[in-house]
Amino acid sequence: MSLKRTPVSRERSIVKLGQLPSPSLDSSDLTELLAMTAGYAGEFLQGVDAMPVMPTQEMRDSLAAFDVPLPQHGLDARDVIDELHRLGSPAAVTSVGRRFFGFVIGGSLPAALAADWMTSTWDQNSGADVISPVGIKLELIAARWLIELFGLPSESRGVFVTGATMGSFACLAAARTHLLTKLGWDVEEKGLFGAPEITVVTSEESHSSVGKALAMLGLGRSRVFAVPTDNDGAMIADQVPVFAGPAIYCLQAGNVNTGSCDPIAPILARINREHSWVHVDGAFGLWAAVSPSYRHLVEGLADADSWAVDGHKWLNVPYDNGVAIVRYPESLNRAFATSAAYLMDDRHDNLVAFFTPELSRRARGITVYAVLKNLGKSGVVDLIDRNCRLAKLFADEMAKRGHPILNRVVLNQVLIALPRDRVDAIQDAVDQCGVFWSSHTVWKDQAAMRISVSGWHTTDEDIRRSAEALHEIIGEPA
Repeated sequence: MSLKRTPVSRERSIVKLGQLPSPSLDSSDLTELLAMTAGYAGEFLQGVDAMPVMPTQEMRDSLAAFDVPLPQHGLDARDVIDELHRLGSPAAVTSVGRRFFGFVIGGSLPAALAADWMTSTWDQNSGADVISPVGIKLELIAARWLIELFGLPSESRGVFVTGATMGSFACLAAARTHLLTKLGWDVEEKGLFGAPEITVVTSEESHSSVGKALAMLGLGRSRVFAVPTDNDGAMIADQVPVFAGPAIYCLQAGNVNTGSCDPIAPILARINREHSWVHVDGAFGLWAAVSPSYRHLVEGLADADSWAVDGHKWLNVPYDNGVAIVRYPESLNRAFATSAAYLMDDRHDNLVAFFTPELSRRARGITVYAVLKNLGKSGVVDLIDRNCRLAKLFADEMAKRGHPILNRVVLNQVLIALPRDRVDAIQDAVDQCGVFWSSHTVWKDQAAMRISVSGWHTTDEDIRRSAEALHEIIGEPA
């Protein structure tokens, strides 16, 4: 597809060193630049449905035009934005579209996109109230609303990070601090050398982001106890070990392949709660707690100690947006506080940088605030319920064509069996078909196509059209 573009004059004078333009808000040039950018953004979004979901090789090849020597003198900003749109827009994966079913990615809701533009316009460092009153205020409100939505303890503290990887990192840092402090060990000052040992328990199906977080924290990837899982990929509760000493249990809400959730309540009833910390990696599955139809999947959720979730997955806000929620804010603060005198503020809760890994932070809470204000609780529930219904519809459409479905469709994930000897060819065909996109995986030694229904604007017709396209690619089942 060729996107229509507004012609850009090549007669504008280039910006030479020592002649940088004044960025006045009253500048007609700035107004023109922003209007042109808004026009390009609208043009891209309006054309998404007609574009191939995955860029063609020709579109990818056009990106080579970006690769030029570093300019000695600058170009007019309008020329730069025109080039971004002319070369970049056709080569963008249309994950903002209605038929992108890969990696649990939903497109940005209109309110989220607009709020993200305002966030960039304000250019706020939301580390502290003194440098961003609006960023801090909206983050605190958005975090409080999320805690209420998920039904978590009101005393919990929620902070915005880049995604669930850093969400788990922040939560597990608080866990490490909390458990060692109870044993009289100051890990922030003394480190882990000579510290009491903490046992870590995960699942055989634990997401790799949890292992990454454990590695960064010095708790190790391979020294964990991995609990066996059932046919759905959920921990088998009666095989979860019980320890007398300090232990961190990493549970999962939303298996990335099947959507299944670990049995939180039975596991909590089994372990030694006095010396343990229970963390729930709920990158997308935590949203089940919002819906009356699906919250049974995460029964016992509120009795855990920390939770990680993504906004850029099922809440459909722009990247990057993750949330770490911790029941004990003082442990989160102790893990990440700093002695920088210039940041000291009597309003301690407003020093958000003292509760997160970063000091300088994008004001990620603004888009979440905007979406929750726009949708309300009922709108979020509808988004979750509708995507789950559409996932079941995708499974039904493929099953009636004879394709085996490998998982119980409990949330928004569907696994469709693929012939092992044709996986690469099928994936290549999906990449090239343009109608939809999803990626293959392996589940219980069986090759599968993994469908993740996460978009706010996906329709029944999108599901039927995509299922028909996938059926034509795979062919009649053997």
